[in-house]
Amino acid sequence: MRLSESIILPTNKPKTGIYPLSLAPMMDRTDRHFRYFVRQITKRTLLYTEMVTSAAIIHGDHQRLLGFSPEEKPLALQLGGDNTQDLSECARIAEDMGYDEINLNVGCPSSRVQDGNFGACLMMQPEKVAKSVEAMSQATKLPVTVKHRIGVDDCDRYEDMVNFVRIVSGAGCTRFTVHARKAWLQELSPKENRDIPPLRYSDVHRLKQDFPHLFIEINGGFTNLEQVRQQLQFVDGVMIGRAAYDNPYLFANSDRLIYGEDITPPNRQQVVEAMYPYIDNWVSQGLKLNKITRHLLQLFAGQAGSRVWKRMLTENSCHPGATTEVVRTALESVKIKRGERG
Repeated sequence: MRLSESIILPTNKPKTGIYPLSLAPMMDRTDRHFRYFVRQITKRTLLYTEMVTSAAIIHGDHQRLLGFSPEEKPLALQLGGDNTQDLSECARIAEDMGYDEINLNVGCPSSRVQDGNFGACLMMQPEKVAKSVEAMSQATKLPVTVKHRIGVDDCDRYEDMVNFVRIVSGAGCTRFTVHARKAWLQELSPKENRDIPPLRYSDVHRLKQDFPHLFIEINGGFTNLEQVRQQLQFVDGVMIGRAAYDNPYLFANSDRLIYGEDITPPNRQQVVEAMYPYIDNWVSQGLKLNKITRHLLQLFAGQAGSRVWKRMLTENSCHPGATTEVVRTALESVKIKRGERG
């Protein structure tokens, strides 16, 4: 079956709160400007914030840390932390601000995160995670979900993951996003942890079989919608990470093919043009243009004109006073390169 012929869901609309496709939380990538940009490509895919620590939220500027445009929804806030009281307070704040989901990070292997006793190291403390989930669930009506690895260090047997999910689901978590690689907390860097440990998709598939009542989402190594279609035969959802940043237009057909929308996806030019009012608004408030255009660089990945697009945005967006005109000029150059103008 060709992907273009397939509709994943048995009905045209997914049930409320059920998202078979999501874009992973990524530090220094999934900020509000990238999320707004992605929303011009897909309206239905669940988006996540960067991980925000509970301590930062408790002591910081909520609007700066958590602010978003209504167009970004559905949107989940990913939290990092291990202080139950702080996490529950953050859950209340997130609900007040209009988020759709609270996600607890139990997958990040960085040393900085370990020093704070959160991220992947919490997989070895399932009771602590369960207490945090329970506290957040009591503080908010929003779904509280967990993103974790298949294992950590030598605690990577399938039975270890089952024990973690069993304990945490007992506290009320019903959605688990599983990065199908284990994490090495000492031997590998965060970047190496994304590439070196082998992918074990079968463990996540088995987890869904053993916990049919839970929503199990798989993450790790996916780069296109055909892979999503294949995985949805075994799990409830698929999360795409770095490929979404390297080639954001891969989501162009997701609303139609994954969510069953009867729509024609926007072309790349339409995506750029839809960004003009947003860029104008932020630049008028003093934001440097490159804070937004850095997220647009890969829109034409693999297409004629990609090189000139990236070069023009990179060279000109950093100038003081740069405006939307930089983006307009770059788009015109791409059209010429593609033979769409004389």
